[in-house]
Amino acid sequence: MNDATFSVAATTGYQSGFGNGFETEALPGALPVGRNSPQRCAYGLYAEQISGSPFTAPRASNKRSWLYRIRPTVAHWGQFRPADTGLWRTAPCAEVQLPPAPMRWDPIPIPDDAHDFPAGVHTITTAGDAATLAGMAAHVYLLTQSMVDACFYNADAEMLFVPQQGALRLRTEFGIIDIAPGEVAVLPRGVKFAVELPSGAARGYLCENYGAAFTLPERGPIGANCLANPRDFLTPVAAYQDRETSCRLTVKWGGALWQTDLDHSPLDVVAWHGNYAPYKYDLRRFSPVGPVQFDHADPSIFTVLTSASDTPGTANIDFVIFPDRWLVAEDTFRPPWYHMNIMSEFMGLILGVYDGKTGGGFVPGGFSLHNTMLPHGPDRAAFEAASNADLQPHRLDGTLAFMFETRFRQQVTAYAANMPQLQPDYTRYGSALPKRFDATRR
Repeated sequence: MNDATFSVAATTGYQSGFGNGFETEALPGALPVGRNSPQRCAYGLYAEQISGSPFTAPRASNKRSWLYRIRPTVAHWGQFRPADTGLWRTAPCAEVQLPPAPMRWDPIPIPDDAHDFPAGVHTITTAGDAATLAGMAAHVYLLTQSMVDACFYNADAEMLFVPQQGALRLRTEFGIIDIAPGEVAVLPRGVKFAVELPSGAARGYLCENYGAAFTLPERGPIGANCLANPRDFLTPVAAYQDRETSCRLTVKWGGALWQTDLDHSPLDVVAWHGNYAPYKYDLRRFSPVGPVQFDHADPSIFTVLTSASDTPGTANIDFVIFPDRWLVAEDTFRPPWYHMNIMSEFMGLILGVYDGKTGGGFVPGGFSLHNTMLPHGPDRAAFEAASNADLQPHRLDGTLAFMFETRFRQQVTAYAANMPQLQPDYTRYGSALPKRFDATRR
């Protein structure tokens, strides 16, 4: 077995940059020079290409990588059998019909019994249609054990991992990615991996992106700097397993899970080059911008990653964060205003207190859903505090919330609709706002 993370290109385990053309090898000379598919590869390896875009996509959006591996993926194939999908659901999924209302959940406790990936994935909402390559699903993962002699890949979607408690080691065929709360990782569609728990049980959020791959948003008039910078995204260097032992491969395809048994590890890529690869990002390196005189800017200025749709200016998914930052706007209601939005918002809290919900009930590990054209905004405690605050420059510290925002209405699963963590009174948080109108007092 070789789990080396050394390479000619890098020695730290990662390469820097978003969407760059990377190259990395775990054995010297494993990468061919001057050609992608030589007549004979070094070390008796096989050449294989994985494409994340149509062959004819414009050069700027063309995604593909060449892998030099011990066995090609066709040799990892066996007799597949259906596997239990558990609580994992795929769009379209209309298990329950609920009245239009905001929804919020307490954190789901991590179970005591054994749950590895993907059995520990619990779907909360689905949106769009995976078969048409549009939409998303929002999940919570609850993991208590590492995958052992097991691998997984998702043919339906790209996956964005957002840890909230506990670290993850994502042992991918491209190399090893370690993430902890405050970091995220993206695994492209079709990439094989195993999830390991280096420090015990883990809980977090998972966005399944059925549509166009995540990329960095345009900055528009912001210009060339701030928000997420390409250099802070890290892609792993090559690290392979040469293991002749039994391994269970699970594939998510067409909304179902399928399993087969192999007599070797499929994480056997010795070298690779290209721009279709997994990556990680430290959310603490996000450089927020905001109003410096008055008014509250749209939350789009906090977009870390975006998945485009076929409608210009309308995202399939936006991944948005609300990190530590300064609030300085004068004569301004500083928390988010009351609003109704054509986009639907799945929101989670990684740590601290979210400034729009200071009255309790939205705690780390919890999550909420504000669906298409449903009203939402600050609770009474946040409204009163912001309306009467002495508006001095104020720094929000120790907070990190996020949103999976999509153009599609999100359908709540039966599991999420019936779990005890659903807060029954959240739909009425607006009723606590008193009537303040007085026509005699300007």
